[in-house]
Amino acid sequence: MSGSTTMQDWPYLAKYRQENAKLPLPESGENRVVFLGDSITEFWSNEQPLFFQNKSYINRGISGQTTPQMLLRFRADVIALQPKIVVILAGGNDIAGNTGASTIEMITDNIFSMIELAQIHQIKVILCSVLPANFFYWNPKEKPAERIIELNAILKKYALSNGILFVDYYSPMADEEKGLKTEFSEDRVHPNAAGYETMSPLIEKAIQLTLKTL
Repeated sequence: MSGSTTMQDWPYLAKYRQENAKLPLPESGENRVVFLGDSITEFWSNEQPLFFQNKSYINRGISGQTTPQMLLRFRADVIALQPKIVVILAGGNDIAGNTGASTIEMITDNIFSMIELAQIHQIKVILCSVLPANFFYWNPKEKPAERIIELNAILKKYALSNGILFVDYYSPMADEEKGLKTEFSEDRVHPNAAGYETMSPLIEKAIQLTLKTL
């Protein structure tokens, strides 16, 4: 059977395989945190590298990914690394249609499945809102603003109902047109350094609060 490597490795399990294999199991007392997401997570290490330095924070974002892809790699890129916490930021690319049309229910089903997998393995979850966007430059026909608001409302309600910390990136980063503020992005989708500087204290506070519950 023929096919490209990309087609064969739909969830991109190979991307972090070597890094995961070289990563030692966490030491006693280590507060390991895995960040799982798409380009917004992956590019964080480049735009704001100091945030990840001298911490047990492991970036497992993959640009362009949707929630079904993240769910398929959740064991390899999260559970196998034995973190105390996983930070999940996902759903924007599903709305963009990166791997086909997705309903809000399809997106939340995948995210809730990831959360349940984490909980079974005694990994605390921090659930994050999708960032505001009213335009996807790679899919300009899509009008994502209202769907993002709908998704975030469901995620927040789920988190509150299940004792999970919810981090709201949306509110401080949205403009009056339900898009990403221009000072936080050059392409209306991905945060720049200023965008990540807004996000960092929000997630850091959530991590420290979660660690206190362990």
